[in-house]
Amino acid sequence: MDKNPKFSEKQTEQKDLFGFTIVIPAYNESTSIADTISEIQKLSGEFEIIVVDDGSTDGTSEQLADKQVKVITHMTNRGYGASLKSGIRNANYETIVITDADGTYPNDMINNLVDTFDKGCFDMVVGARTRKNIQIPLIRRPAKWFINKLASYLSGRAIPDLNSGLRVMKKSVVERYIHLLPDGFSFTSTITLAMLTNGYNVKFMRINYFKRRGKSKIRPIHDTLNFIILIIRMVLYFDPLRIFLPLSLLLTIPGFFLILFQAFFYQNIGTISVIISLGGIQLLAIGMLADLIDKRI
Repeated sequence: MDKNPKFSEKQTEQKDLFGFTIVIPAYNESTSIADTISEIQKLSGEFEIIVVDDGSTDGTSEQLADKQVKVITHMTNRGYGASLKSGIRNANYETIVITDADGTYPNDMINNLVDTFDKGCFDMVVGARTRKNIQIPLIRRPAKWFINKLASYLSGRAIPDLNSGLRVMKKSVVERYIHLLPDGFSFTSTITLAMLTNGYNVKFMRINYFKRRGKSKIRPIHDTLNFIILIIRMVLYFDPLRIFLPLSLLLTIPGFFLILFQAFFYQNIGTISVIISLGGIQLLAIGMLADLIDKRI
């Protein structure tokens, strides 16, 4: 019997069973993938493990030869999000758990996350990296703090960890937004914002975060800029007034007071003050129109 079968991305049959699927994206993680699988296999309950080898060149798949896991192989490196999509499409269970292959997440917490997910009837439970043992490189912490604060403000909900890679979610909900989810590292940020801005029941649970094994694939400056653009784009898509209303007020209020100041002291209204005020009003009109379109879709 083949203990390490290959699965096609088109295999989407889903069984109505009580259990969960653990999806693990892996790109050149030969030094840690075997230990990660062994740790996960100690969990209790009915579950399956799907490892998506995203075009690894270091023998990652070979480390799984004696493991009871399903393996999906990408012939080329397609990205973290693309790997998660492949695994989720092939999941046999409605409850999806995602985690990383590099040993950074406390996988012994998965049963707790799943129990909370089931008993609380949540749509997603996120392992928020906010406990004392957090091994996030110092160079990444300022950007992570800023991104979380920006996302919290724009979504209207406190987000302690926007892009945690350890979480539980419903397959049916993820598939609803699959066309919006990127193929890169922004997958987790996008599904978090999509659920929060659309009224889904999301819970954050505190977890530790350990030092990774192997080399990180994250590019701090490039990926931070992408995350910021993604947050703004997602909020524009789901709640455009969160963007347009503050920008409108930022122009309209100063422009209005400038008009009053010029009219009172100089008995003359300048062109610039009128342009600023009209620009703010136009932004508000665009935001309201975008909001109406969003509510109708």
